Amino acid sequence: MAQRLRCPTCQRAIQWSEQFPYRPFCSDRCRLIDLGAWLSGKHAIADDAAQAAEERAPGLYEPPER
Repeated sequence: MAQRLRCPTCQRAIQWSEQFPYRPFCSDRCRLIDLGAWLSGKHAIADDAAQAAEERAPGLYEPPER
């Protein structure tokens, strides 16, 4: 039995099966929208330095000097 889930981009219900080759996305369009969000910085995985800075001064994060 195929697992049912929702497309992370548009929330359309899909099944984890060969019928949806772009899974977990419902289409290539939704896959590319998600990729664009990662590349533009809308999606990001916080690192420990960013979390620590946010805890010290919420909203005032400055990246470390290089």
